[in-house]
Amino acid sequence: MKRAIRRFLQPTVVDDENSEINATKNLEEHSAYNKKVDEIRDTEYPTLSGTTYLDHAGTTPYPRSAIESWTLELTTNLFGNPHSASASSQLSTRRVDDIRVKVLNFFHASPEDFDVVFVANATAAIKLVVEAFRDHRSGFWYGYHADSHTSLVGCRELATKGSRCFEDDQSVREWISALQQDTRLTGDLSIFAYPGQSNMTGRRLPLEWSHNIRRYAAQCGKQIYTLLDAASLVSTCPLDLSDAAAAPDFTALSFYKIFGFPDLGALIVRKQSAELLLRKRYFAGGTVDAVVSSAEPWHAKKNSIHGALEEGTLPFHNILALDHVMSVHEKLFGSMAGVSHHAGYLAQEARSFLKRACHANGSEVCEIYGATSEAAFGPLIAFNLKDGLGKFISASEVEKLSIVKGIQLRTGGMCNPGGIAKHLNLSAEQIRSNYDAGYRCGGESDLVDGNPVGAIRISFGAMSTRSDLETFKAFIEEYYVERNVLQAPPATFDSQTQRSSFFVESISVFPIKSCAAFKLSAGQQWLVTLKGLAWDREWCLVHEGTNVALSQKRYPRLSLLRPSLDLVNRKLTVSYVVADTTKQIEINIDETLSAATSSARTCPNDAFRLSKSKVCGDTIPVHVYTSQIVNSFFSDALGVPCSLARYSRTDTSRVTNIRRPHSSPSSTKTFPGRSISSSQLMLANESPMLIVSRSSVNELNRQIRNNALEKGRDAKDIKTVSADSFRGNIVVAQRSQTESSTDETPYYEDDWTSVTIGARQSSPRPTNPKQRSNASTSSSHFDISSGTSETTSSMPGSFDSTNTGIDTDIGVNHDKMDTSHNVTESQQKPIPVTLDILGPCQRCQMISIDQTTAESQAEPFSTLAKSRRKGDGRIWFGVHAALAESSTHGSGELYIRIGDLVSPS
Repeated sequence: MKRAIRRFLQPTVVDDENSEINATKNLEEHSAYNKKVDEIRDTEYPTLSGTTYLDHAGTTPYPRSAIESWTLELTTNLFGNPHSASASSQLSTRRVDDIRVKVLNFFHASPEDFDVVFVANATAAIKLVVEAFRDHRSGFWYGYHADSHTSLVGCRELATKGSRCFEDDQSVREWISALQQDTRLTGDLSIFAYPGQSNMTGRRLPLEWSHNIRRYAAQCGKQIYTLLDAASLVSTCPLDLSDAAAAPDFTALSFYKIFGFPDLGALIVRKQSAELLLRKRYFAGGTVDAVVSSAEPWHAKKNSIHGALEEGTLPFHNILALDHVMSVHEKLFGSMAGVSHHAGYLAQEARSFLKRACHANGSEVCEIYGATSEAAFGPLIAFNLKDGLGKFISASEVEKLSIVKGIQLRTGGMCNPGGIAKHLNLSAEQIRSNYDAGYRCGGESDLVDGNPVGAIRISFGAMSTRSDLETFKAFIEEYYVERNVLQAPPATFDSQTQRSSFFVESISVFPIKSCAAFKLSAGQQWLVTLKGLAWDREWCLVHEGTNVALSQKRYPRLSLLRPSLDLVNRKLTVSYVVADTTKQIEINIDETLSAATSSARTCPNDAFRLSKSKVCGDTIPVHVYTSQIVNSFFSDALGVPCSLARYSRTDTSRVTNIRRPHSSPSSTKTFPGRSISSSQLMLANESPMLIVSRSSVNELNRQIRNNALEKGRDAKDIKTVSADSFRGNIVVAQRSQTESSTDETPYYEDDWTSVTIGARQSSPRPTNPKQRSNASTSSSHFDISSGTSETTSSMPGSFDSTNTGIDTDIGVNHDKMDTSHNVTESQQKPIPVTLDILGPCQRCQMISIDQTTAESQAEPFSTLAKSRRKGDGRIWFGVHAALAESSTHGSGELYIRIGDLVSPS
C-alpha cells in the first residue's frame, strides 16, 4: 500500500517555469506519452472523430471493440435472472462471480480480505454505507474533507451524532494525532470520509489517512471507519489495496469513469469492517434466505457481504459488459500506471501552458486553482480566464464558444462545493446571498460583481492525444490571449442625412417559438403592439415529458419547421420536407381555446431573469393542444415527443428581461432608453422585438472572410452568414448616399436609444447586393387524412388599419382581427412608429445553427467571440426593442412595412 501511495503521489507541479520545462522533458524521456493511442484512436474511438474531448473526469469514452464483443456474447448466449436455478440463470451467476473476482484483482485486493458490492455508481455506494450506519441503534458521527464531492457532503444530513467539515489537510492531520484526547468520540460510531482525488482541481489527497486513523482509533478503543471516494482517482490512476491493514474500510467508485462503460459502480468492502453494513435494517429481494411476512416479523440475511447488500436483481447484463471493457482496456493501454503517466503528461503540458500564457501587457491569461508544488495532481485542471485588464471572463461564455469549436469541457461548480468556496473565496453568507439573487450552478449567470462563482475544468484520459492538447492550446491563444490589436472606435452619427439613410430591409415574424421565420413580402404591412409584432411567438412546442418549451439549442431541427400565416383565411400553416416530400398541417387560428392551462418553462439554462428569486426560464401559463393529429405532426417532424401550445392572453406577468454588459442581478446600471419594466412579453426570451443591422452583418462577413483567408483557406470555400442567423424581427439597412459608396456604419445600433419607423422611401439602393423582395408565396398543402398533396397559392395576410377591434393597451385581440384588405399609402397616411431601444442582445451558440439545414457550424459565433466580446466575455449582436409608450397614446393602430425609413436617435 505504501509503495502504491509513493508511486502516484509524486509532485507534478513545480515552482518555476524552467523547472516545469525540465519536468516535461523528463516525462518525454521516460516515454510517458503512449504513442499507441494515436494509432488506435480512429478505430477504437470513432465517436471522438471531429471533436476534442476534455471531460474525462465526467466519463471517459468507451472502445468500440468492447461493445462489439459484449454484443456478441449477448447474442450467442442466453442469460437469465441470477436469482433463479435454471441453466441460463446459473450461467449469469457464474459470470457475475468471475467478474467480481476480476474487479478485486484489478485493485490488487485479495478476495480473502475484500468483497465487491455492485451498485449503480459511486454515489449509490456512499449512500449504502451511511444508511447502514444510520440504522445503528446509537447513530453515528460523520467527518468529511472540504474538498469532497457533493455526494460525500450530503452524508452529514444522516449523522445523528453531528458532523464536522475539515477545511484542509492540516486540520485532518491534527485531528488524527489528537484522537486520544477527543472524548467526543469515545464509544461512538464514527465515519471519516474523503476523496482520493479532488474532482475539481485534481489534487490527490493522502491515502495513508485510512491506515493512520485505524491505528490511532485501535489504540484508544474508538470505532472510526474510513470511507474513500475513489471515483475521480481511479479514473486514470492505479489503486493498490494489497495491504488490507492500510486500506480504507469502504471504497466507492464508478466504472464508467475508468472504462467509459457500463453505467455501473461498486463498493469495495474490507471484510473486517463489514459487520456494520450488515446491520442495515432494510432488506430486499435477493438479500435474504428466509422471511416471515406475518405474525412475528423475522428474516435471515444471506451470509455473504455482497449477497446481503445487493438489493433486487443485479444489472447482470451491465456486469457482463464490465468484463469485456476491462479486458479491452488492458489490451489497448496496458496497466493503469501507464494510463496515469500518459494522461499526467498531457495535463502537465496543459497546466504549464496555462501558467505561462500572458496577454501582450504581461498580465496572466488564467487563474489556475489548486496548483501548488506541495501535492500531486491528477490529469484535470480547474481554472478561470481573464482579459488583459485582469477581469474574469464568464465560464459559461467560454463553454458556448468551445461547443461551437468542437471542444467539450466542463464548467460550473463541479459538484465540489467546498473546493469552489475555498478557491473562489466564497463565504457561506455569499453563497446563500448569491442563491437568493438567482445564481445557480450550471447557469449562465456565473459572475457576481465581476468575480466567478464557478470554474472551467479540462481533464485528460487514456485515449487523449497530443492533438487534443494542441487544439485546446490553439483555442485559448486564438480567442483569449490579447495581442494588443488596436481597433478603430465605433463611429458616431450626428447629421440628419446619416440618420435618414436607414430603412427597413426585411421583417420577420416567428409564429412558433424557435421555428423558422414567416417573412413579410414587399408591400405588406404588419401590426406593432406593446408585446411586439402581432403573432410573433404566439405558439411554442413543449416537451411532453418535461413541459419545457423546445429551443434550437437542443433541438436544431426546429429551424426546418416553416410556419406561414394566412390571416385572410385565418390559418397557420406549418410545413417541413422529408425524403423530398413536403408534409404540411393547417391550424385554425380562431379555434376556441380550452379554459385549462399548463405551465411551460421557456429557455432552460439559456436566459435568466435579473431578479432576486427567478433564474433560467419563467413559468408561463399556456394552452396545450389536445389534438393527436396536431401533436403527432410535430413529434414526427422532430423525433421528439412534444405538443403544440399557445400563449395564454390572460397572462400579463411576463415583462422584458434584458441582460446587460457588465451587469449582475444586483446591478442598478441602466441602459439608454426607457425603463424596461413596462414592456410585456409573450413567448420571446427577453424583449418584444429584436433589430439587426444589415451593415453590421456585412461587416461581420468581411471579418469572417478575412480571418479565413489569413488561415490560408480558399476564397471560394469561405461561407459567410445570413442575417437570418440572428433571428431578428426587423433588419435595418442603409441607403447609399452616392452611386459609388455604400456609406455603411456597422454597429451604429449600439448607441441608439430609440428609432422611429415612418414613411416609405422610393427605390432604395440596398447595401446587400443580393437583396430580393419576397413575392406572394405558394405552399404545398399536405392533407393528413388522405396523405395527398397539392399546390395552391395563398396570399400572405396583412392588416386592415381601419379595423378598430384591437386592444392597444396590452397587445392585439387576434380573435377580432379582420385582415381581408391590403392598405396602401393612398388610403391612409402611415402613423410613425417609435421603438425604444432596450439594450444589446447577448448571443449564444444558437446563431451558428444554419437556419436552412439545421446543421451546426463555427460561424458566426467564433468570429463574434473575437470582435464583439464585451466585459465579462459575453457576446453581443443586435439590439432589443419595444414599442414606445408614447406611440400608444394616439388613436389608430401602428404598422410597419419593408422600405419604411428608419430614423434613429
